[in-house]
Formats: sequence, C-alpha cells, structure tokens
Amino acid sequence: MSNIPTDDLFTKQVGIKYPIICGAMFPCSNPELVAAASEAGGIGIIQPVSLVYAHGYDFLEGLKYIKSLTQKPLGINILVEKSSKVYEDRMRQWVDIAIEEGVKFFVTALGNPQWVVDKAKAIDGVVYHDVTNKKWAKKAVDCGVDGLICVNNRAGGHAGELAPQELLSQLKGYGLPLICAGGIGTRSDYLAALDIGYSGIQMGTRFIASKECKVHSDYQNAIINAQEKDIVLTDKITGVPVSVINTSHIKKIGTSSGRLSKFLLKHPRTKHIMRIIYTLRASWQLTKASSKGNRYKDYFQAGKSVSGVNSIMSVNEIISSFVKSS
Repeated sequence: MSNIPTDDLFTKQVGIKYPIICGAMFPCSNPELVAAASEAGGIGIIQPVSLVYAHGYDFLEGLKYIKSLTQKPLGINILVEKSSKVYEDRMRQWVDIAIEEGVKFFVTALGNPQWVVDKAKAIDGVVYHDVTNKKWAKKAVDCGVDGLICVNNRAGGHAGELAPQELLSQLKGYGLPLICAGGIGTRSDYLAALDIGYSGIQMGTRFIASKECKVHSDYQNAIINAQEKDIVLTDKITGVPVSVINTSHIKKIGTSSGRLSKFLLKHPRTKHIMRIIYTLRASWQLTKASSKGNRYKDYFQAGKSVSGVNSIMSVNEIISSFVKSS
C-alpha cells in the first residue's frame, strides 16, 4: 500500500491534474470527447465497443487518432463478462493493443478483472473496477485492483442501488481510492463528493451535453430539459435496469420486459444467450437513438445529474468550472 493519502493517490497513480474521469459510454464515447477530457486535465476513457462499432474505427487506428488529439494519459474500459469466447478474445486483443500504444489505466466492469490486473501489473499499469456494493468490491480487491469506481443509485446507464454516502461507508475500509460515479453534474456536486471522502469523480451525463460529444442535438437537449424526476429505470434495453430519460417513447412502451424474457434471463441455460441478444439489440437501438434523435426510438441514457445540466459547454469549460479556485 502506498503512503500517499487516498485522496491524492488517484491523480498520482494515473498521472493527471484533476480527479475527474469522463466515463466510458456506449455509444457516446467518440474519440474527440475522450481526448478532450484528458487534454483538459482529467482523463478520458476509451470504450472500445463504441469506438469500433458505433464510430466505425479500426481499434488501433481509432486509438492512434485519439492519441493525435492529446499527449496526456488515456484510459480504456474493459468489460470482462464471459458472454462468449469470441467476445473475450476480442477484449484481450484490445487490451494488448492498448498496452502496446502506452495506455496504463484500465477500468474493468461486469466480471472478474483478474486477467486485466495481471496484464496491467506487468507494465506498472493501474486497474480500477466498477462496483455497486461491498460484495463485488471484495471480489475485485481480492484480484488486486488499485481502486474502485463506486457506481451509485444516481448514475446513468447501469446504475447501482446505494446512495453515494452509503456506498462510500461500505467501501472505505479497503483503503483504496474510491471514485464517485453518479449524480455529478455541477461544481457543488463535485466538491460534495470530495468533501465526504471520495478521491475523485466519474461523469457521463454532463459530458454528453458537451460540444465534443457527437450525439444528436435531440439527445443533448433532452438532458438539458430533464429533471431528476424524469430519470427512470428500464430493463427493456439490456435485460437489467438501465437509467434513461422518460421520453414519450419510453412512456408509450413501458419500462418492464415481458415475463418470458425475464424467465429466460434468469434461467442458467438461457441467460447468457439472452444477454447476447439483448446486448446486440441494445447496441443497435442506442446507436440509432444517439445519432438520429427524436426521429428514432429515443433511448436516451442519462443519470439524475441532469438537474444540474443547463447548457452545452466544451469539455474544457466543464472541467474548468469544477476546479476553479473560487
């Protein structure tokens, strides 16, 4: 364990100025957004599935393009779930390419991060794992991760069930840097998270409403116009609850999947197949919604931080407004 206090350790581990992560988002993590977050003093996280399948880049060429936009540290998001061997092999290939290109910060999610930890340690890299409670945190800590991304009940996408303070209380005993993920949309939210003991914050929704994010203006305007009460959970996208804006389309179709789908998602023999089907369908739906806006079925993922998002700003303006000295 390092002698550096946990509230300083994150920025020192990753080599950044401000403890702010632009979280990986499908399909919103376009290269320009990722690079801008790093260039502004935080760190952008590459979402490889988004880079390749939503934005159409060969992974290596896309990574090189992002590196051409900033010389500062970058991270990569690795989903370690074992949905299929082809999927896992692709993830391993992307990690190897990222390492060859100098990436040393890895954010893992949805499974056992051990193989990523092993690869990262070989290059003095750093691994943080997404967790929603103490059960999953312990498994990640046992694998040797360097920090935890604490996904709370205010997050967009796959949100947790616990409030930020409750999650912090459960996990602070591990002595690792803890990153608050969810509900951060303003400078006051940022400062509050640091004041209660988090080492940094991860944002998604606030960065979607940025000049560098290449989503449809309908999506950005939906975030600007939404309030906390407009964020609902639906299991129709991926089979597990996802936080979205309660648009007219969501109100029309409802937020709960059918009984058969729920049964197949829970059954040991069918749950993996169903997750693959849901993932493929979700990837197509979310990509269409983010690019076509209200002309298409609008699944707009967002967290409860929408209440504090009132304008489209550049990433540099967003981060600067959070870390200003007065």
